[in-house]
Amino acid sequence: MTGVNGNGVGGRAGRQSRSKAVVHSTIAPSNNVSRSSGEEDEKDGGVLFYVNKSGFPIDERTWQRMWTHVAKIHPGGKEMEESIRNAACLSRPPVPLLPKYKQSMSVPEWLCTIQSYMKLLQYNHTGTQFFEIKKIRPLSWLMDTARDMTRESLPIKCLEAVILGIYLTNGLPVIERFPISFKTQFSGNYFHHVVLGVYYNGRFGTLGMSRREDLMDKPLTFRTLSDLFFEFEESYRKYLHTVKKVKIGLFVSHDPHSFQQIEWKRLVLNTSKMSREEVRKELEKHARDMRMKMVKISGSQSPVKERQRGKSLSPRRRQISPQRRFNQRDTSPAITERKPAELSTLNDVGYQIRI
Repeated sequence: MTGVNGNGVGGRAGRQSRSKAVVHSTIAPSNNVSRSSGEEDEKDGGVLFYVNKSGFPIDERTWQRMWTHVAKIHPGGKEMEESIRNAACLSRPPVPLLPKYKQSMSVPEWLCTIQSYMKLLQYNHTGTQFFEIKKIRPLSWLMDTARDMTRESLPIKCLEAVILGIYLTNGLPVIERFPISFKTQFSGNYFHHVVLGVYYNGRFGTLGMSRREDLMDKPLTFRTLSDLFFEFEESYRKYLHTVKKVKIGLFVSHDPHSFQQIEWKRLVLNTSKMSREEVRKELEKHARDMRMKMVKISGSQSPVKERQRGKSLSPRRRQISPQRRFNQRDTSPAITERKPAELSTLNDVGYQIRI
């Protein structure tokens, strides 16, 4: 992956250039790109693509590099570039409104609203990723990047869509999110794609962005993780892609200020060397492990335990005189606060399963 650091230019110039970029992003890519359905993580069909590392407003050097690349890959070439950059007046691109969750919405409705918002941003065909995503960064840093996406309203690629999807679903802890990455082969080239897996009420689905409608979002209708994977595999097969490898991460924290990193590849399967039944078995085992881990976390923080801890502090016992309290064994809150260490020990032996 390549990119250039640089200082930002004036805000007005940056906004004008941004408008031109959004207009251009609606133009179809070259024949070579449209022929294949592979997506990118660091490579697009074996070819490195550019990443904007100058921030916003984008600096002049990054803009020039993007336009040069576009002129190379687009059928219109230099003429197309000049027709846009030298236009006296360009219509202002629409800026989609950030979706807002309503209490009356069901979870599937909210996920559809998020996906519709992503589609309004459009898929980025310019060959330059506008937002730099470093997977090793903590979640809090990635959420700041997601806020930039909502402010700039620029076209996005699949990796940016995963971060944006996490950001927009943070307010609903009943939804669990986890990354799903694919490596596919087509015509001798390898392609990379990533979507955001979602789990709610015993069903799996996805959010994401792609050039292909059936390689992005999937409804919350899949009973198992393996059923969801096989659906993607079948979609890839329509475009003559062979899924070589799949990587499944862990559930992502709902705390936007967390310094934890996203676990992108806890499970890695070389699906091209495995039978369908072996793939199903490994995926289902991973799905159970993810759910059990969430049960342990929620169990250790269960409000039921907080009520159990406070049972000894009944109103009658608090009214005991200071003299009697001195002669009895201390049951004050100070002693109660020293119990978390014991509770953590119980958690390790499976106490939370009984709750």
